[in-house]
This record gives sequence, C-alpha cells and structure tokens, in this order.
Amino acid sequence: QVQLVESGGGLVQAGGSLRLSCVTSRRTFSNYAMGWFRQAPGKEREPVAAIRQFGRSTYYVDSVKGRFTISRDDAKNTVYLQMNSLKPDDTAVYYCNAAYGWSDSVGLLGLSASWGQGTQVTVSS
Repeated sequence: QVQLVESGGGLVQAGGSLRLSCVTSRRTFSNYAMGWFRQAPGKEREPVAAIRQFGRSTYYVDSVKGRFTISRDDAKNTVYLQMNSLKPDDTAVYYCNAAYGWSDSVGLLGLSASWGQGTQVTVSS
C-alpha cells in the first residue's frame, strides 16, 4: 500500500510562510504527477497546486497564485509546497496525492485512493 506522509504545517500569523513536504513510498515517484489539496472545516477538499511529471508544468488554484509554489525532488520521492503571504482563509488540513493523469485546468486526473494523514495549517489574523 502506498504511503503518503505530509509534514511542515503549524500555526503562523497572517503574512507568514510555511513549507510543506510530502514523502511517498512510491518506487516510481517520477512517473506520477503530484498535487496538494486542502480541506477547511465544513468545506469539501479542494485542489491547491499540482506539478506534472518531471516538473513539465504546474497548476494553481486562483486563490493561491503568486503566493504558493509547488516543487518536487524525484530523488527524494518528495513534493513541496512553499506558502508565502499566508492568509486566514488558507487555514485547513493540507494533503498530497498522486496521479498518472494531468489537466492544465485542474491539475491531477485520476487521484490515488490513498491519502495521508494531512498536516494542519492555521493562519491567525
């Protein structure tokens, strides 16, 4: 069973920064597009950012464009999310996932059924 382990969350003031990491046990990590998702209390899980295989392209939801940057290190089976200029609306549990498929308009297509435990990001005003 594929494992996804997210880390790097925490409590930060508005305007601050955090860097999330997601390590996966997938042996063929480089074959997958990777993405970050978040779920705020009372809301559905939404895609935040995604990066295609070999970093060929990226996707960001409009609300984080210019503030968040996704990157990947295939040698470490790790995907990162650098979050700058954080806002209280960014408060959520952040998860990563993987997929073979890609869409420039939504990022990952055909998500894995495996989700990690997530990492909590709380932004205070």
